[in-house]
Amino acid sequence: MARTWRCSGLRWTPHGPVLVWDGGRRSALPWGKRVAFAVAVDAIRGCVGARGHACPVRAAVPARSTGARCEECARLDRAHSVAADTIADDPRPYRVYLAWFGPGMVKVGITAVERGPARLLEQGAVCFSWLGTGPLMAARRTEELLRAALQVPDRIPYAEKRAVRSSLPASADERAAEVRALHARAVVLDAWPESLVPEPCRPVDHVEPFGLAGGSAVVVGDVAGLVPGGQVGGELVAAAGPDLHLAVAGRGVVVLDTRLMTGWELAPPAAAGGFTVPVRELRREQEGLF
Repeated sequence: MARTWRCSGLRWTPHGPVLVWDGGRRSALPWGKRVAFAVAVDAIRGCVGARGHACPVRAAVPARSTGARCEECARLDRAHSVAADTIADDPRPYRVYLAWFGPGMVKVGITAVERGPARLLEQGAVCFSWLGTGPLMAARRTEELLRAALQVPDRIPYAEKRAVRSSLPASADERAAEVRALHARAVVLDAWPESLVPEPCRPVDHVEPFGLAGGSAVVVGDVAGLVPGGQVGGELVAAAGPDLHLAVAGRGVVVLDTRLMTGWELAPPAAAGGFTVPVRELRREQEGLF
């Protein structure tokens, strides 16, 4: 019987993306690397637990769940989470950021100063700029201010981000234009919290780190979920957020959300070149007739 591993997810490092496995082992993901694995034939996807603790009931979770947690573990995981707004007394300084994912897709968010740009890489932000720095609650108030005054969302679905990555503007200036415009409107708002120090607009572009420079191959679809006995195999051509863009022989580029890998027992593929997990075709807007 082949040895199996459990994936803990994708992490972004100063040297690029890496897959992390239970037990601490890491697999670097340079462009051109072949990513290939199979799901054990008799595998059941199990809940990954919460905050470093195993699921007490070892619950099964759906193949399409990106969280890979049962309802109770998901609740526990978010019970002490800045993202879920359940912490009000974190003494660390925070930054407010503006992140751009494609035309018309700008969001506001916050991240601890000590994390640097990691949060932006994890979300797949193509371009971003810091907006201000200060205490957690001041950062939260600024985030809410932008939502209320400028109708800036704090979330953009991953499916929408994926759909535009193959057709991003060619220049960094074009990609930064919406961030610059929104930054200028945000820093002059009357209700800006006094304890949040504004930061100048200095857009950071992630096209190069994501492997999207020079134009990325058109994505034909994304993996809907892994299945027992299913196999994945392809050459890594780009990555953004939790997504790996894999060039699959005879199919084109398919996106694998690595969050779908967690909770499964994975092993080396039985045969080279196989890709037998379900893939959703990427929907594109129909072009006009004239």
